[in-house]
Amino acid sequence: MNPIKYTRILFVAGLAVLISGCGASRQASTAAPERVFAEPAAGDSPQSRYISAYSQIAVEERRRSGVPASITLAQGMLESGNGLSELAVRGNNHFGIKCHDWKGQKIYFDDDRKGECFRKYRSPEESFRDHSDFLRYRDRYKFLFDFNVTDYRSWAYGLKKAGYATDPAYPQKLISLVETYGLDRFDKPSRHDRKPADNAASADGMSDADVAVPQPPAELEAPVPVSDRRGKAVSISLTRQLYSQNKVPFVYSAEGETYSEIAGRYNLFRKEILRYNDLAQDEVLMPGTVVYLQPKKSRAAKHVDKYVAEGGETVRDISQRYAVRLKNLLRLNGMDADRELLEGEMINLR
Repeated sequence: MNPIKYTRILFVAGLAVLISGCGASRQASTAAPERVFAEPAAGDSPQSRYISAYSQIAVEERRRSGVPASITLAQGMLESGNGLSELAVRGNNHFGIKCHDWKGQKIYFDDDRKGECFRKYRSPEESFRDHSDFLRYRDRYKFLFDFNVTDYRSWAYGLKKAGYATDPAYPQKLISLVETYGLDRFDKPSRHDRKPADNAASADGMSDADVAVPQPPAELEAPVPVSDRRGKAVSISLTRQLYSQNKVPFVYSAEGETYSEIAGRYNLFRKEILRYNDLAQDEVLMPGTVVYLQPKKSRAAKHVDKYVAEGGETVRDISQRYAVRLKNLLRLNGMDADRELLEGEMINLR
């Protein structure tokens, strides 16, 4: 074969392979597998490694608890020094949550005071879950869940207002981390946030309101006025409305009333109404006391899983608040008798 002609053949063949390879490369880049969320920030920094390691956990916690993933990640980065603090490394504690009435393992560090007790977790996942529960089930933080899950600014300032941190610049630090590293992308709706009826739809047309989060605690716990079949409110008189908590009917007491008086108005025996309210004897009621007219449930309503004590309330107080029988609450929490709760003590309601 002519050497020049052979060289031309090789050149044309090589050029064809090169063009084919470039086309395949372009095709592969447009057909990249779908991800739940965007790639973490570029670079091999402690921040980017933290985001890569824990962003999926934060997203799962957002779906489970309603805490924005951006806020979870920003708090974790700030509190744990991007996972490099001794508390995070030795105790898997990424959020600096102290012991309070913690029944698990403990670890001690100097913080506001020398040798303070912190919770020690078996895994980072357990720390992230406890952080979500700490916010969702403690009264002082419940107003946060009225904010949209994508409103990280309101969450940041709300945390400071609720007393999560003493640093006056705490909200700005969280917001700076969210915006510097684009953490708000983990709050955006994805195909995993679709409701079952929307399975055929793509995530492209979803709004912030479509992000799947549980109902806010304040809505779940709010008493419901009892209505008749026609939708009219049921009342025993012109001044008293019947309510329901955990599907158990109750009334609010008036000043000076006793359980016996309320029992008489509702055709109940005195012993019945005392049993429904976990009491042994009658007493004069403070105005606005919840008085149940039927037996309470064995567990709280769905998604009302726990309660974090502020300190000073009793187990019976929690029993009355969530319409759960006292004996069931004691059994759920391994307790022998009603007692006053300590600040930060976690009470299982289901």
